[in-house]
Amino acid sequence: MLRYITADYVFPISSPPLKNGVIAVDNNGTIVEVRSQKSEVRSQDIQEFKGIICPGFINTHCHLELSHLKGAIPEKAGMAGFIKNILAKRPGYTHTQVLEAIIYAEQEMINNGIVAVGDISNDESTFEQKSKSYLKYHTFFEVFDLNPSHAQDTFEEALKLQAKLRSISPSVQSSIVPHAPYSVSFELFKLICDHASKNNSIISYHNQESLSESELLINKNGAIAELFAAMGINPDYIPKTGLNSLRSTLINFSRNNKTLLVHNTYTSKEDILWAKNYFTGNLQLTTDNLFWCFCPNANLYIENKLPDYSAFIDTRANCTIGTDSLASNHSLSVLDELKVITKYAPYITLETLLTWATLNGAAFLGFDKELGSIEKGKKPGLNLISNVDLGKVQLTNGSKIKKLF
Repeated sequence: MLRYITADYVFPISSPPLKNGVIAVDNNGTIVEVRSQKSEVRSQDIQEFKGIICPGFINTHCHLELSHLKGAIPEKAGMAGFIKNILAKRPGYTHTQVLEAIIYAEQEMINNGIVAVGDISNDESTFEQKSKSYLKYHTFFEVFDLNPSHAQDTFEEALKLQAKLRSISPSVQSSIVPHAPYSVSFELFKLICDHASKNNSIISYHNQESLSESELLINKNGAIAELFAAMGINPDYIPKTGLNSLRSTLINFSRNNKTLLVHNTYTSKEDILWAKNYFTGNLQLTTDNLFWCFCPNANLYIENKLPDYSAFIDTRANCTIGTDSLASNHSLSVLDELKVITKYAPYITLETLLTWATLNGAAFLGFDKELGSIEKGKKPGLNLISNVDLGKVQLTNGSKIKKLF
């Protein structure tokens, strides 16, 4: 049996928004048809909603395994302070507490209309929940170690974790990825990137989340350098490149692997153009394999600063949305992230924001054949967003989400 649903606006994402558009959907959530006019369907058959309907959200950057740290990490302590607190507080919980927090956090994402997640894993704590397939996941096994003599052992541990996930849940996609510019040796970078090239893996990577990571690589100064010294990390492990963290490390990646740079809080327009040129060799082309993820609530939580969104708009960058973790956020809600961007960058259209939050994320994770847009044959999930400024077609601080499918 088909259901016909409509709202003030339907955002298919793969095509322009439809005022009072109608979606025909079967009981399994598969899109059967999208119509531009209510008059094309008998009015008594249509279920009408106030607000806008869009596809289910794609959360391209999450740390589900850190969910037990909600409220435990002080805000606005900077990246070095955040790292210090994570290292100190992460081990102080029982296995049961960690697993219970993961279950609740996943349900929060489902309630907030998220249908797929790019999730960071340093251990196996999320494996059992992922095997239940409530959401689609791509797991990024994140590795870090600055000691070059540890590179092979560190990489092999990641391979073992990946094999264990595959044994528990073969359907969950996964990659082995580097953590950040300041935490991976050249030798470890090479192992990761060679493996990604051979396996056509997608890459996720924390980028320019703080100024101190660039200071570390430019001249071995700054808050992260001080933290590493306090931790007893050999300063010789850290190369002095004279370049910011993006330009120091992106050259390790293959242009043929889809790559997601996450956070980008201190990324400039010149950095974006440089990265685009590295990946394509042509600044006029849209970069198919290079994506940029925004987690604005986490940026405010840690550094109290947001990216220069206008630089990404001006350069036609492929952008996605993430929530980061409950260690650095108050919720796991893509809508909450979009509301923050709307507040600080109201010039970005709702159509653009929803494209970032749906189809772009699905394309990066490889889920776009099923998710990301409202098209015939897809099963993307359907979200209703209410309390929208319909005059400006813009989100408001009071915008809320309801999962329809």
